[in-house]
Amino acid sequence: MQDEGDAATTREVVLAARGVTKIYRMGEVDVHALRGVDIDLYEGELLVLLGASGSGKSTLLNILGGLDTPTSGHVRYGDWELTHADEAELTNYRRKHVGFVFQFYNLIASLTAQENVALVTEISEDPMDPTDALGLVDLGGRLNHFPSQLSGGEQQRVAIARAIAKRPDVLLCDEPTGALDFRTGVAVLSVLDQINRELGTTTAVITHNAPVGRMADRIITLSDGSIQNVETNATKAKPSELRW
Repeated sequence: MQDEGDAATTREVVLAARGVTKIYRMGEVDVHALRGVDIDLYEGELLVLLGASGSGKSTLLNILGGLDTPTSGHVRYGDWELTHADEAELTNYRRKHVGFVFQFYNLIASLTAQENVALVTEISEDPMDPTDALGLVDLGGRLNHFPSQLSGGEQQRVAIARAIAKRPDVLLCDEPTGALDFRTGVAVLSVLDQINRELGTTTAVITHNAPVGRMADRIITLSDGSIQNVETNATKAKPSELRW
């Protein structure tokens, strides 16, 4: 298992994966997306998963989030073994415990920002008020705007508000700034940093931009389906200090 750094001595493990492999069959060829990955996500931490395209980052995130299942290995959320969960159990896990933010915002064009967030809160057990969630991402003045009336950065912040409105224990973000320019991307990262600090939500952010790792508690670098390096930041940078 990879050295997880000092976090193991100070924070509780929320999500743990051991020996996780993922093999996709493409015609007659086996594609090894993950090769025996061991990883822990700690309570309240901000983790950055770094790596080039094809390194296995998104596959790992999807498995941790219950969107995909490993070919072999084990994934645990607290005391809950997810590896052998059926689809209904994985749906329950995703609905109650995990928030997702993707590169593309996946907002419904015919609904306002408030209504897009309410889609999640209506099926959650203890949700935030959509207005409060949008206020957290500094969109309190855009409640009744449709996606077409919002900038790319504002749409991504609506997506973040939607993800956090159900009060998830874990927030998984797959290239959340990938479709944004640098300035807007920094603004979105600032929101994720704020959510992590104020709500204590365990947050994992996938990126291929190495400088983003400076804002994290830990940086895990993947290459060819394996973890190549784990680093801990003694001092975290503010998103506004990043350059890439």
